Amino acid sequence: MESMGTQRNGFSKRETFILSVDVGTTSIRCHVYDKSAGIRGSSASLLQVSLLYPQPGWVEIEPEDLWKGFLTVVKGAVQDAGLQMCQMESLGISTQRATFMTWDRNTGKPFHNFITWQDLRAAELARSWNESCTMKTVHGVMKTLHFLTRQKRFLAASLVVFTAQHASLRLVWALKNIPQAVEDGSCYFGTIDTWLLYKLTKGLVHATDYSNASATAIFDSYQMCWSGFICSLLSIPLSILPRVQNTSHKFGTCDPSIFGVPIPIMSMADQQAAMFGECCFDIGDVKITMGTGTFMDLNTGNKPHTSVAGLYPLVGWKIGADVVYLAEGNAAGTGSAIKWAQDLELFSDVRETEAIASSVEDSDGVYFVPSFSGLQAPLNDPKACASFMGLKPSTTKRHLVRAILESIAFRNKQLFEVMLRETRIPITKIRADGGVCTNNFIMQLTADLLGRKIERPSHFDMSCLGAAFVAGLGTGYWRNQEELKKLLSTDQHFLPRRSKAGWDKGCPYRGVLQSWERALQRSMHWYSQP
Repeated sequence: MESMGTQRNGFSKRETFILSVDVGTTSIRCHVYDKSAGIRGSSASLLQVSLLYPQPGWVEIEPEDLWKGFLTVVKGAVQDAGLQMCQMESLGISTQRATFMTWDRNTGKPFHNFITWQDLRAAELARSWNESCTMKTVHGVMKTLHFLTRQKRFLAASLVVFTAQHASLRLVWALKNIPQAVEDGSCYFGTIDTWLLYKLTKGLVHATDYSNASATAIFDSYQMCWSGFICSLLSIPLSILPRVQNTSHKFGTCDPSIFGVPIPIMSMADQQAAMFGECCFDIGDVKITMGTGTFMDLNTGNKPHTSVAGLYPLVGWKIGADVVYLAEGNAAGTGSAIKWAQDLELFSDVRETEAIASSVEDSDGVYFVPSFSGLQAPLNDPKACASFMGLKPSTTKRHLVRAILESIAFRNKQLFEVMLRETRIPITKIRADGGVCTNNFIMQLTADLLGRKIERPSHFDMSCLGAAFVAGLGTGYWRNQEELKKLLSTDQHFLPRRSKAGWDKGCPYRGVLQSWERALQRSMHWYSQP
């Protein structure tokens, strides 16, 4: 590689690349991208993030493990590419949703482990807040303001409900356990991106981007700032919150002591980065990411969507003065349900599941409810339990596996129908990504149930690619979004099966879906207090 030129501060210019890291729920992946968006080097298998379960319903990540894993995969990817750190033009980071930590702003010492998006410790707190006289009063006042002003942000406020998935009430729980740090002003709050930025800059920068901030439930996506009203309501000091900046922005520079050279950090994004990686830049574009959980996002343009069914109005990205909003629905039990089934030895290799599910005509009347972390939109019940229903002596492992895979496609249909019904935005295209989208059974059944063509990319780390795209745009590595569209590749199209096979928008599954929805109802409120 030395023949390509000298180092960054040398006499001749060598070829440069974009470095991008995606911190998922159970793994950290890093890729080195070239001008054609090709992957020149990767590292992912060197570390698996260990989820900790200190109490029932609690899900945590040890901060030092995550930091060490981050450093390991970055160095590993550059080494795998046969390149040097000085050839990395910029760094992009995408992270899992609403996983956060608080730490001492002076020493950098964490006050507790990362509390993940799957954690349910605030479920009871959410229930009590949602049923409180305070919230009823807030809803009433906001409805009145909406009637008088017709401003949608007041309508949105009148529909606010707290859930355990959002960082807001989990943060309230955390702050109650570190009162001294809050009182003396030494506390910092941050999602994973903010903490990594703080570590990479040796404590110089405490910031996040709009996409991450908008997923915390303490950010006003209409005013594009932290919500003083919600923070006041929940007694969250504004002083602990990070500065919010554009998704494409020079957030800071990696301290040279970390990677040997000062690499600019040019993008930070929530999992909405996958939307950018899929080039879903136009209104009506839909992206389905199926990883540990499923995140279905619809591009709603420059206006946030106000939902009554639990879809969340997110900032997709803000580049320059342009803001793109998304309507998002999610399901927590996707890859996590498949991993659970593997741990139970229903199969040994995840790649076998497609063939196993296809080896039987149906699930023999067995239905799986994928709610290890409750049920999200449109049912919104954190107290729902995961369950198999319809078990009988004739049930085999193959039927159980098929029922699990079907449940993932069924949740996709649920979320898609809510989006269609609520937004009334014509769908222009649907693209899927994430590890679970490699399963052709789930992909084909989802296409059948939605009655739409679904495109699957050639590689599936689209959050990583999205963060790379944003970082590259920020440095001029790529010129514009049109150039990015030309770099996008599609591995396969899944077309809905029609009349020849007796299909018509999921017709053969109509009765199965109805029975599955009954199973959902029976699993709801299972963990409710007597």
